Amino acid sequence: MTEQVIVGEVAGAFGIKGWVKIFSHTDPQSNILGYSPWMLTGLNGSREYKVLSGSAHVNCVVVRLEGIDDRDQALKLKSSKITVPKDRFPPLESGQYYWADLIGLKVINVEGVGLGIIVEMKTTGANDVIVAKAERERLIPFVMDRFVKEVNLIEGKMLVDWDAEF
Repeated sequence: MTEQVIVGEVAGAFGIKGWVKIFSHTDPQSNILGYSPWMLTGLNGSREYKVLSGSAHVNCVVVRLEGIDDRDQALKLKSSKITVPKDRFPPLESGQYYWADLIGLKVINVEGVGLGIIVEMKTTGANDVIVAKAERERLIPFVMDRFVKEVNLIEGKMLVDWDAEF
């Protein structure tokens, strides 16, 4: 079975006709529409949904899902994680990475000090940010060549130029 990757989350209902508001993890946000069908996993288990239509909206994407026809049904999907099989992603050029591939990498600075494991990637206004956890959490800008010196997916590690005390 192909690995499932989280590409977004249902934020809630949008209107009264069953549309849902989505927080997309794709870039741009509207790319999430190209991965239909989606597997939604929430409090009520997991189920596949076909995206019937959708569009980018202010800071989110709004979609109409097959079988969701009213606000009450849409509200039941709130907080559901949206996943798709990883093999649906297009291949990347050298030096490009999907965030899903970075989660779990060991972060080591240029002095050889382990800074933790990547547990999350975040988008901010300026740069994407690596969230590495060990004895404490560290936020490291994901800026290739400046702070991120090397990503080695085969060895499961990322080399960064980042002070261990920061």
